[in-house]
Parts: sequence; C-alpha cells; structure tokens
Amino acid sequence: MELIIYLLIGAIAGFTAGLFGVGGGLIIVPILYIVFTQLNYDPNVIMHIAVGTSLATIIVTSISSVMAHHKKGAVLWSVFRNLAPGLVLGSFLGAGIADLMSGQHLQLVIGIFAIWMAFKMFRGAHGVVDPNRHLPSAPIQFAAGGGIGAASAIFGIGGGSLTVPFLNRYGVVMQKAVATSAACGLPIAVAGAVGFMWFGTKQQVEVPNTIGYVHIYAFIGISIMSFITAKVGARVAHRLSPAMLKKCFAGLLVTVGCYFVYKGLF
Repeated sequence: MELIIYLLIGAIAGFTAGLFGVGGGLIIVPILYIVFTQLNYDPNVIMHIAVGTSLATIIVTSISSVMAHHKKGAVLWSVFRNLAPGLVLGSFLGAGIADLMSGQHLQLVIGIFAIWMAFKMFRGAHGVVDPNRHLPSAPIQFAAGGGIGAASAIFGIGGGSLTVPFLNRYGVVMQKAVATSAACGLPIAVAGAVGFMWFGTKQQVEVPNTIGYVHIYAFIGISIMSFITAKVGARVAHRLSPAMLKKCFAGLLVTVGCYFVYKGLF
C-alpha cells in the first residue's frame, strides 16, 4: 500500500513537472511531508527525508531531460564543466547545512523560497537576455555553481529556477539556458542525495526503509511514475496558454509556501 502511495505521488509530481515545465522538487517535498506525517514518522526528520528523497528522484528525471536536450545540441557543455565542480561541492555542503537546521527552520526557509518563486513567476520576471553579454571567468562560474548547489540541496530542487536566471543574465538564450540547467541538475541531485544519505546516517535516523535522509520506497515509486507522467503533462501544457500556466503554477507555489511558513512558525 505504501509503494502504491509513492507511485501516485510520482504520477502527480511528474504530470505537474511536465505541465509547468519545471522540476518536481517543490511539488514532491510538500506531498512527501504530508504522507510521512500521516505515517507517524519522527517529526524532527520528516522534512529532511522529504528533501533528501526529492533530490534522489531528480537524478532520474535529470538524466532523461538532459538526454533529450543533448540530442538537440542545446547543452553548453563548456559552461557545465565550469559550473559542475561548484555544484557538487555546494550541494554536499547544502545537505550538511540542512542537517544542522531543525525541521521547523527547514519548513520556513522552503516556504519563503516557494513564495519568492511564485512572485517572480507571477510577475513574469525573466529579464531581457542581452546577447552582447558574456559569461564571467571560470572561477566566478565555479563560485556561482557553489551557491546554486547549496541552495538547491537545501530546497530539494534541481536548481533550474536559479541556474536559468544566472545564465540569462550573461547572455545565454533561454533554450540553451534551460538545456544547460537540466544538465546541471544531475550533479546537484547526485551530490545532494549522497549528502543527505551521509549526514542522515550519522544522525542514525530511525525511520523504516531509509538510507540516511533518503526513503528508498518513495524514491523508487516516484522515479518510475514521474518518468512516465511527465510526458503526459508536457502534452497537456501545449494546449494551454503560457500565461495561464505561469499563473496556475504561481498559485500552487503560494499555497505550498504559505503552508510551510505556517508550519514553520506555528
């Protein structure tokens, strides 16, 4: 029965991710939090397990996504090579930071981030891409990767909402920014998931079917179904207007954000 629940979560997360064109992290985390609460898991680690498991599932979806973008020749691999070391280091460090935070603080941080993302999306603030601008030096890209990786691991996301604006700012067109961001999601997810397993193991988390802060059954169920239903969501998205999609997703993020802010405060 538990595995069926995770398959259903994967179906919802995958469909939503395909519909709105984003990673499913900010969808998976709140649903897992609710499910783990209903299963009476230790409330001190529920949020950490939700985030760690979310990162683990992004490994699978990121591989699928980057393969599709690579076939179209849209991934800027030279930029990826500059960002990746920082992404890996930052993601592992982010997992360590999350481990030091209480469940309530983690809820509060993720809730505020979700509301901020909703505000940006509702305003349609993507910025104008200036093709005359150039990416900064390799060391600065490494540092940027570190910041993106750390934040992504704490929030349990693939980092697209942070990587794409960074690349846009330096003149990378949207298609290539999205494709390169998809590639960047893999080192973020791998290092973040390993970090959450590592730090969770040291905390001796007493929750069944987990390795550290990653729930194995949830990882398997969500990965399988999200891989399938993301394609369905993408097909539905083409029938709706981009403006409507943005507003719907912004509304969803506001709901998630307010929920976690409320839980974090009260």
